[in-house]
Amino acid sequence: MLDNIHLYQVVVVAISSVMLFQGIKEFVKREAGQTILKLVVRLVVWGGMALIAIYPNSTYYFSMIIGIEDNITAVMVTGFLFVFLIIFKLLSAIEKMEQNISELTRRESLRNAHDRIEKMKSDMLEEEGEKGSRR
Repeated sequence: MLDNIHLYQVVVVAISSVMLFQGIKEFVKREAGQTILKLVVRLVVWGGMALIAIYPNSTYYFSMIIGIEDNITAVMVTGFLFVFLIIFKLLSAIEKMEQNISELTRRESLRNAHDRIEKMKSDMLEEEGEKGSRR
């Protein structure tokens, strides 16, 4: 059995394991933007990638179940899943950046509002001082 293990199988299982661990860790820590849907998608896609790497003949059975006659077509479908996952990862990163930008914008707006309020207070105190000195 060990002589049938190929390098790509080890690499795919390692990457899948890291991605699954990262997804579960982010969900458990309740990091921003982590939903049960994202966790399930991650488990299905990366778990499926690991399963296909461990049991390469499963693509043949998969192709028979969904009605694809050619095994290479099933492999191409798997490739599309991999591309989809890359896009999903990019969208998650973009979403996180949008959240960071929103937070920075809010913080900057609050700071600007605070500065304006302080300036208005000092202007009002100056006006009161000028009125008091004229009397």
